[in-house]
Amino acid sequence: MSTVNATDASDRVDQLLRVRLTSLLEGVRPWDEQECVHRVEAVEWVAGGDPLHRVRKPDVPAVHLVSYFVVLDEKRGELLLVAHRKAGLWLPSGGHVEPMEDPWDTVVRECREELRIEAVPSPVAGDEPFFLTITQTRGAGRHTDVSLWYVLQADADSVTSFDEDEFEAIKWLSPSQVLAEPEDTLDPHMHRFTHKLVAARGHL
Repeated sequence: MSTVNATDASDRVDQLLRVRLTSLLEGVRPWDEQECVHRVEAVEWVAGGDPLHRVRKPDVPAVHLVSYFVVLDEKRGELLLVAHRKAGLWLPSGGHVEPMEDPWDTVVRECREELRIEAVPSPVAGDEPFFLTITQTRGAGRHTDVSLWYVLQADADSVTSFDEDEFEAIKWLSPSQVLAEPEDTLDPHMHRFTHKLVAARGHL
């Protein structure tokens, strides 16, 4: 009779999560050379065995996994951005992936917490990540986020409240309006994401 202890079970779950994450990363179709590089680096990071999840705010470990989600109103063709209090930038919603949590489950949880709506996948990519970035944060407690970007769909009128502890405000913008925003007021990869989304949808 074999005995499996808690450590063995935890290691097994960790390995399964790494296999799942590698599959998600390899499923992202890079938009440009930068995304190609980020995908290679992210796959190597996952395979290297370093911790994947934040265990202490804001920067332990120095590199950890994040799920972003961009909400798209398909009829209006507008994207939802939030004014993040700590970052001082307009960003997509999202949050850190918890230990033993699938990145899509993070999207579902954070969508409820931050926007008070259910996460409904957009046809653009379904419940798989659409975009991938590796970014060093700004300000105190600098760290590196390996971020999977998902696309959700919702009517703008359905978002009637938000987490005011996290965000100062929210706004809906067309892709052309996003691209007209100064890059230093947004997530540093927001323009690239928008270009990729426009290409995938075939129009602004």
